[in-house]
Amino acid sequence: MTTDFDKDLRAMQQARRLAERCRDAQREFANASVHTVDAVCDAVSRAAFDAARRLAEMANSETGYGVIEHKVLKNQFAARNVWESIRNVPTAGVIERDEAKKLVVIAEPMGVVAALTPSTNPTSTAIFKSLIALKGRNGIVVSPHPFAAKCTAEAVVIMARAAE
Repeated sequence: MTTDFDKDLRAMQQARRLAERCRDAQREFANASVHTVDAVCDAVSRAAFDAARRLAEMANSETGYGVIEHKVLKNQFAARNVWESIRNVPTAGVIERDEAKKLVVIAEPMGVVAALTPSTNPTSTAIFKSLIALKGRNGIVVSPHPFAAKCTAEAVVIMARAAE
């Protein structure tokens, strides 16, 4: 018989393993060219946009929250508009110089981002957080709300496949 304590230990170990795998992948991605980063983000954006309706239907079915059409729009906005708003933001190397202050700002990845997603907007939140993390050459581990685990996981799988 499994105790709750054992289940918690297994969950912690699984989270640790996922974070370690993410960190390994992120270390490789940290040196990606701007062209590669933008190509990955573009592919993720397109895949998420194309799956917007299916993900909205899954989220509504799983959680019982919201209006499907509104969720479709949120998914599309997260996939397309968020990407368009950050597409030309520099996230690698020297991104700013202030000669008067003798200041140089150099963009570097942070590493692994932990992303919590709510039950109310599980797929659109996973989409926009993933795009933002990837644009900065970071890895991301998405932790879904328990009431929205399946639809959030599906959004992540879609984006991961596109990114690869």
